[in-house]
Amino acid sequence: MAAKHNRRRTEAAPNRNEDKPATLKDLLNPELLEQLKKTSAELKASEAQQREQERLEREAAKKAEQKRLDNDFEHLLNNSKMDWHKYK
Repeated sequence: MAAKHNRRRTEAAPNRNEDKPATLKDLLNPELLEQLKKTSAELKASEAQQREQERLEREAAKKAEQKRLDNDFEHLLNNSKMDWHKYK
C-alpha cells in the first residue's frame, strides 16, 4: 500500500510543474537576461560608488567646519567649560 502512495506522488509532481504559468525569466532570451543582470550589477556598483563619494564629501566638509571652529576664539570661549578650579 505504501508503494502505491509513493507512485501517486511521483506521477503527480510533473503535472504540477506543467500547470505553472511561464515566468518572464522563462520567456526572455538568455542573452538578454544576462545583459539585464550585467546592467543591473553595473548600476548597483555606480550607485554604491556615488554614495561613497557623497559620504567622503560630507566627511571632508565636516572636518573643514570643525577646523574653522577650532580657530574661532569666540566659539571656543562659548563652548569651553567654565570650571577653572580643576586646572589649578
